[in-house]
Amino acid sequence: MATSKRFTRASFRMMEQLLEVDNLDEALTGCLEIIVDTLNSEAGSIWILDKKSDRLHPVYNIGAGNITNVSIENGMGVEGAVTKTGKSMIVADAQNDPDFEGTTIDDYGLVTRSMICVPLNNVHEVIGCVQIINKNDGTLYDGEELELCEHMAALAAMTIDEKGLALDTDEDKEVLVTLENVTKQFVNGDTIQTVLKGINLDIYKNEFVVILGESGCGKSTMMNIVGGMDFLTTGKLYIDGKDFSHPTDLELTKYRRDYVGFIFQSYNLMPNLSALENVEFIAELVDDPMEPVDALAKVGLGQKGGSYPGQMSGGQQQRVSIARAIVKRPKLILADEPTAALDYATSIEVLEVVEDIVRNNGATVMMITHNGEIARMADRVVKLRNGKIASIKRNLNPVHAKELVW
Repeated sequence: MATSKRFTRASFRMMEQLLEVDNLDEALTGCLEIIVDTLNSEAGSIWILDKKSDRLHPVYNIGAGNITNVSIENGMGVEGAVTKTGKSMIVADAQNDPDFEGTTIDDYGLVTRSMICVPLNNVHEVIGCVQIINKNDGTLYDGEELELCEHMAALAAMTIDEKGLALDTDEDKEVLVTLENVTKQFVNGDTIQTVLKGINLDIYKNEFVVILGESGCGKSTMMNIVGGMDFLTTGKLYIDGKDFSHPTDLELTKYRRDYVGFIFQSYNLMPNLSALENVEFIAELVDDPMEPVDALAKVGLGQKGGSYPGQMSGGQQQRVSIARAIVKRPKLILADEPTAALDYATSIEVLEVVEDIVRNNGATVMMITHNGEIARMADRVVKLRNGKIASIKRNLNPVHAKELVW
């Protein structure tokens, strides 16, 4: 009886918030606080669906880490599954549930033990979901608590429908590369390994994108497909709006030669050529290159043109590799763990060069790294998990390379 009275009081308080508070942000935040407090929970979020991009955005959040500007694909994870199906979900014991693949919030300071997730249904459609995570006393959520969350979600959806809620997704930029439901399978005898399981991603012009994820999650495979070094199994790849899913050999050669610059972890310099000659070799392949000496000067090696790779430090070799990439004036630069073999100080020097290329040269850089600290200087951070995009986060204020610490 005490529990029912507590839930009834919570329902009245939420109705007062939604009906009497003119500011929608305050009303929805207040409702979320009431639910989290009433259910004695660790965290809660309200996710709203952007129909244009078919992605969910956490517009209100309590208790979790900084998930502001994160987004997930509709249908992915618990949040996406509830929004996609319109069906509520209780995760009773996440750590021992074989079907539970984690939630976006797990990447931002929480470990999900239990959860309620309910859809935001207005009269016509599902517009998002409400997610409540981890009871502080360790007990599990029950059906009565689920009903309270559904009641709150119904009130919230009605209020959003009445007052409107504008999402600032910042995704009206010009698109350079699009991956549309891309899969990749490798066949080994009778065994088929699916590495990418439906990747949907836009890469915008003049942005720095960092790709994070555990080993084997598909990061390098995705980059190789974008770079024309591997081929998708199903789905679509668009480059500057043109279908590049199944390019001819001639199209592929021209694309890799003229359009893309590559920066590798192992530098891949020709040891019998000087730094300048390494850059000149690439410059001769394209119609309108930078002056090779200018490319070397751009990466701070104007006085090292006559040095051979064996006479240079790892950081200097990597900067020659970057000069070789930018001398072509590529629209897209792909960097695969470019600082993995370098010490901290040298890594910062290399990252400052990358930062300059993006901010001052107008290039687009897509970088794979295991170093999460580097993600702080990116415009967007894409996290892969088990061949799928787990989340995309926008950094509203990317830091400078010199501010990174690890």
